[in-house]
Amino acid sequence: MNRFQQLSSIFVLAMAAAMVHAQPGASLQAQRQAALSLEQQGRAAEAEMAWKVILKHYPSDPEPMAHLGLLLARQGRYKEAIPYYRKALAIKSNVPGLRLDLALALFKAGDLKAAALQFQILLKAAPANSAEAQRYTILLGMSCYGQADYTKAALYLQRAVDRDATSLPMLYALAQSYLWSRQFSKVLDVYHQILVINPDSAEADMIAGEALDEMKDNEGATKMFRAAVKADPKQPDAHFGLGYLLWTQKQYPEAASEFQAELANNDAHEQARLYLADCYVQLNRYPEALPLLEHVVKTDPLLGLGHLDLGILYSDAGRNSEALRELLLAEKQIPNDVNVHWRLGRLYRTLGKKEEAMAEFDKASHLNQKADHDLYEKIAHGQTHPPNGEAPPATAPSSQH
Repeated sequence: MNRFQQLSSIFVLAMAAAMVHAQPGASLQAQRQAALSLEQQGRAAEAEMAWKVILKHYPSDPEPMAHLGLLLARQGRYKEAIPYYRKALAIKSNVPGLRLDLALALFKAGDLKAAALQFQILLKAAPANSAEAQRYTILLGMSCYGQADYTKAALYLQRAVDRDATSLPMLYALAQSYLWSRQFSKVLDVYHQILVINPDSAEADMIAGEALDEMKDNEGATKMFRAAVKADPKQPDAHFGLGYLLWTQKQYPEAASEFQAELANNDAHEQARLYLADCYVQLNRYPEALPLLEHVVKTDPLLGLGHLDLGILYSDAGRNSEALRELLLAEKQIPNDVNVHWRLGRLYRTLGKKEEAMAEFDKASHLNQKADHDLYEKIAHGQTHPPNGEAPPATAPSSQH
């Protein structure tokens, strides 16, 4: 801003303030025009000052509050804008666009629950099948998605897709919502819709692969992840997803190759490093596994499988005190893993601690019996999918050493 502009804006504000005391009716109009002019010129700081002058003298007028909220929102200051929008709305609830401005500010400020309430009010008032109704439906769906309420998110996003199935981002969000709300057959329906628009969508292949994996269709899931890798070898987590599926099927050499490919794309992918190390452990390639595992447990101490594998390697090398430390850490992170207790039992027996060894073997036996009982119950209720059986969950798989 040059010197002339500074003097001009000071003059405008001074004149507007002075007119308040002279002609109340005329001064409001003059001040409005001055504030609007500054706003239109993009002089946000001066416009903000002008509207604050008006608000000071006309505190029951919603217009300056609405404009102050708008100016702040345009600067990305959403949390500061929200109180102005709320006050304006409390004075006059039917100002055109005001509730939407509040809802968007709440959404962008991360208060998704409050935003969803405002979008619901807007959707209820919007004409059915209108462009406005479609916009509010999408925003309401994304508000629920951001709150991890995926069942509701899927409900609203499906309505939006039913009206317009051409938006890939919306279809991806709908597919993820169905996946995370465990509506797996519907994930595959959306997957086919995505393929109509983008037949080479690696992201869609991955989502479908995850759904098939949850449905215990190992062959189908592996096929989808292979397609994802082929479509885009740089797609984040594509190689990891394929590697993990191969790992659950005990195809360790090929799984290791996929984990290596994931690390080539993203060297900070600690899960890929962990499962690569575990593949090496399963293949008895201990010298290659050791530095990977030591890196993993240092970077992320909560990865129980890393402590378990490190305990196995230390035990094999006769480093018993270090092995005990790692296995006890593993027990804290994955207490229901049979292998942890079995390995602890063996180590305690090596150390001559017979009572501790028996206690760990008893725990391992109990966990095995429980697993057998759960499997029997599932077979009795027709919930298993032989011959593949159940793969461990992707979030916290257990290692079978």
